[in-house]
Amino acid sequence: MPATKSIQNFYINEEQSIYLLSHQDAKKHRQWLNICKKQLGMLGYQQVEVVGSGAFGFVFAGVAADGEEWVFKFSRITLAQSVRDRLEDEAFMLSQIHNPMVPKFFGFERLKKQGILMMARAKGEDLEKVSLKRGRFKPHEVVALALKLRNVLVDLRDHKNGMSPQPIVHGDIKPSNIVWDATSDSFALVDWGSSVYAQLDSDGQPVASNIMDLMSSDVSHTNARMGDVYFIGDEQMSGAQSSPRFDEQGVASTLYALASAQSCRFGAGVIPAASLGLPQEFAAVIDAMLSKDKKTRDQAGDYFIRNMPTMAKAYLPELPAKTTKAKIPFWLSSGPEKPDTVVYSSRKQFLRRADQNQQLRDVNDAQLDRYYKEFLFDTGDTEKAFLASISRLAKYPVVGGLSFHWKQESLFVESSLILYDESRSKAFTDAVNAAVMLAQGITQKGLFKCCLFDARQTIQLERDGTGAFIFENLPKLKYDVVDVKASEITRPHSYFEDGKDPDEQLQLPKAIIQCVFELNQIHHTGCIIFESLHNRLKIHHYYRLLDASKEAHFKSLLDRIMQYAMSIQDVGVAGFMKLPYKNTREFNLCERQVDAFYPRNPKAVLDAKQA
Repeated sequence: MPATKSIQNFYINEEQSIYLLSHQDAKKHRQWLNICKKQLGMLGYQQVEVVGSGAFGFVFAGVAADGEEWVFKFSRITLAQSVRDRLEDEAFMLSQIHNPMVPKFFGFERLKKQGILMMARAKGEDLEKVSLKRGRFKPHEVVALALKLRNVLVDLRDHKNGMSPQPIVHGDIKPSNIVWDATSDSFALVDWGSSVYAQLDSDGQPVASNIMDLMSSDVSHTNARMGDVYFIGDEQMSGAQSSPRFDEQGVASTLYALASAQSCRFGAGVIPAASLGLPQEFAAVIDAMLSKDKKTRDQAGDYFIRNMPTMAKAYLPELPAKTTKAKIPFWLSSGPEKPDTVVYSSRKQFLRRADQNQQLRDVNDAQLDRYYKEFLFDTGDTEKAFLASISRLAKYPVVGGLSFHWKQESLFVESSLILYDESRSKAFTDAVNAAVMLAQGITQKGLFKCCLFDARQTIQLERDGTGAFIFENLPKLKYDVVDVKASEITRPHSYFEDGKDPDEQLQLPKAIIQCVFELNQIHHTGCIIFESLHNRLKIHHYYRLLDASKEAHFKSLLDRIMQYAMSIQDVGVAGFMKLPYKNTREFNLCERQVDAFYPRNPKAVLDAKQA
């Protein structure tokens, strides 16, 4: 089989599920984590656990002998030395900050090539996780957080080196870097890996400890580090010199994302803060801070710093909750294990259509993955926000599929979504509605499809030196059975009916295609995706049979698909999706959601409710 052809992973979510790693890689991963835990245990720390991981390292927590909870941040040993050295830089910056909203710095050690940053553990749960559980934050919660973050920004601006001003920039303020302790209603700003001393002050003037620093500094060089592209502002994204304005952008993005149940800042054009039921003055400030015009942003940032203490004094009682209906339906289900959801989509084709300057016309798939990760500077913000909203859906225990079809003045959505956690229904409804509203704001014509599957169910088969698959017993494709009334079942709709997808490079055996055509005659929902690598085959799938009388035939076809899959020799990806939900939902295109503010007289609303 060809050895030179390769593909890139097609997963949108930021971290690949451990269930998608090869058996050997997953074993190495677990062994390395266990070694770290063992080493920390030998040093006297108890209750050691993994609390996070990212591109640059892993984070562990443990309890010291005095009962205080510590956090240990390890750099990935596989990274270049220059990248691993950033952990020591982070330790230094953290040691300079003394603020109740910032975890206390304990120390930094280097064991051979392994750097370890030690600090106090922030109690609670990060706000991205809280947002995924609760959906949109309430107005009084957003305003209260805004005041606390404003106070941190002021403290960072006022930082001094001796008598000289030396503002600090966090550089990566976002919901997942803010930890909230519900018992004390306290917040902590964590992850200082992008923090630097500001080169410019909020007025754009150079900052230096003394006149010699100013004379010797390179005024064109930036020390800024790239924060999360979903939340940083335009100046930081484009590599401008570091400034407290960076953190104003991070705060505005964070407040907007929490208020709108999104995982990025890019949706503000279609779903502005003015449409989220926030106090009018506060919403106007957030929208202005997220403006495309720098002068508007800076003026709004100044207003935020100056007036947030006054805005936070507004009377904002919790009003009776309105029942929010999902714009597209989803089923609730239960099982012994919640799915570890991963999303597969036609994002590359979608991004090519959104590339108005035609810069991606001749870009190959591997390069396009790089462009995607760097978030396509020339792609519209609404398209970015829409893709991020699809990623957010995959953060829920959900399987299913979605098809968005843009036509003249309408958006058509076909769906089949199954959520495996009833407690998250409200939050998932908010996430689904945000995705639909963002889709309504897209004007380009075309089609976007995505499947959400359970990585735990992925079948992986390794090849031997001849390319043959290694297994004792051929694995089975699993499925659920739910008997649905015939009157509720619609026309067949499958992935392959839309024509050849340019993202699907894998040529499947004709026998598999024939089985899929036969499956299409049986009422079911689900997907199957073949990801063929040079050394192994991954089959991602979920199936739900909706006609119990056809189970024997259905099972037989799935067994035949697995048998024919053993003849796959090519390298690439191909898949099929079936969306049999009863009604296609039609929505008008909507460039901007209508304004909706918190009532000027909330007491009158409460009195009317009680009357």
